[in-house]
Amino acid sequence: MPSALQLPPGLDIGSLSRRRCLLALSAIFASTVTPAGAAEWKASDDPFTLGVASGDPSSDGFVIWTRLAPKPTQGGGMPAVPVSVEWTIASDEGHTRILRRGRATADPRLGHSVHVEVDGLDPDRWYWYRFTAGGAASPTGRTRTCPAPGAPSARLRFAFASCQHYEHGLFGAYRHLAQDDLDLVLHLGDYIYEGSSAGMVPRRHETKEEPVNLEQYRNRYACYKSDAHLREAHRNFPWVVTWDDHEVENDYAANLSQNRDDPAWFLQRRAAAYQAYYEHMPLRRASLPRGPDLLLYRRVAFGDLATFHVLDNRQYRSDQPCGEGRRGGGNMVPDCTDRFDPAATLWGGNQEAWLDDGLVASRSHWNVLAQSLMMAQLTNRNAAGRPVHWTDGWDGYAAPRARFLSRVAATKASNPLTIGGDIHSFWASELKADFDDPKSPVVMPEFVGTSISSRGIPYESTLKALPDNPHIRYFDSRQRGYARCEISRARLQAVFRGLADAADEQSSMRTLASFVVESGRPNLNRE
Repeated sequence: MPSALQLPPGLDIGSLSRRRCLLALSAIFASTVTPAGAAEWKASDDPFTLGVASGDPSSDGFVIWTRLAPKPTQGGGMPAVPVSVEWTIASDEGHTRILRRGRATADPRLGHSVHVEVDGLDPDRWYWYRFTAGGAASPTGRTRTCPAPGAPSARLRFAFASCQHYEHGLFGAYRHLAQDDLDLVLHLGDYIYEGSSAGMVPRRHETKEEPVNLEQYRNRYACYKSDAHLREAHRNFPWVVTWDDHEVENDYAANLSQNRDDPAWFLQRRAAAYQAYYEHMPLRRASLPRGPDLLLYRRVAFGDLATFHVLDNRQYRSDQPCGEGRRGGGNMVPDCTDRFDPAATLWGGNQEAWLDDGLVASRSHWNVLAQSLMMAQLTNRNAAGRPVHWTDGWDGYAAPRARFLSRVAATKASNPLTIGGDIHSFWASELKADFDDPKSPVVMPEFVGTSISSRGIPYESTLKALPDNPHIRYFDSRQRGYARCEISRARLQAVFRGLADAADEQSSMRTLASFVVESGRPNLNRE
């Protein structure tokens, strides 16, 4: 069975109030980031094989991350003792002007990962950081703070990416992304894949077996972070991350496995997967996993220009509808009335209320929903000509989607839009509360990015479905790549960037399409 983060003897989380539980978990986290009791350790091999990363920037700081792993796909190769790690923040890449320094502890209970929450810095500035441990130095990372809350901001450039199956292609898209002029990168899920592929592939996972316990998930993340282009993209920019399904298992829903495993066992697997995710991402201590639970939804604000509402589409959702007699997870189904069940949820009640409240209270000029799925309705037809919908995505949750979009329209939130991934293709759509009513007004635009490397969905057959979906303004599944956005007070521009060949890490990249959304007008305009 998978192992999870160990708790102090006698601590029963289930018996604690939420406040006491958070205090207890904070105490555990503090014990992993203070140098008391850390071993003096001498590195015989490079401990920084997984690189460095930063994330979740605020106006006065950010998270900086690394994990000590001299033997990355063999459990890490570290001694089973806490190890002291020094960190520095500088105002220049050469580290001639060091502004802050400190020590943290790489604790074996968290895979010798380090998450340092740096604060007290100036807003709207670039900084450089590095770690040293055991006589070895990490690469130097670059990151930035956001403008002060409510401060006027003229421009924000960000990219979003998703779906990077290690075996399906090389990560040449990250080579281009790492060289782009960006303030922020958002990763929208499927950072790893639990499954392996049959046949000839450009490269292989560390093992073809699916991970189910903590060490196996750690090795899978280490396999992915062995890619130099991915590490370089992390090194150059702060990242904001959320997950989809493959970080645990394909098409899982809350405590329900696609394979219909015993839910108690599956929650142990989920606990291992969630802990490994935390150990490898630049997340704040608020996301420290609590057994099979990890609080991932949160907000990142960039002055008065934009707020990113980062969402979790997996942990709290209802089971996919209309699965009786079929496999677990998603299915393409006709006449699925349970899609319209008003009691169904994709976000869970607490997250949905949190999002509603945040949109009402937001004073940002743009409000970006960062989530893992395509929200637009996609109606296909089966061989008999009957409409069919895929139930693992938002089409399986049509009632909560309509409920949410109706509320967005009512709140009059400033310039809402959503970005997503999952479907391994580019999409630009205009979202409506009722997609089947041509007179239903556009509530907000949506941009969906293709995969970094995962194989695309069928192009020709999907193209034939577009006449039944007039709200969809663009689709292409033939290229791998990422999306790049630039926001100003007057408009948002979204550019789809595609590789010529995902099997060639030196492949060229070109712009496939560009769309503009004008402030105050949710319609899409193609450039």
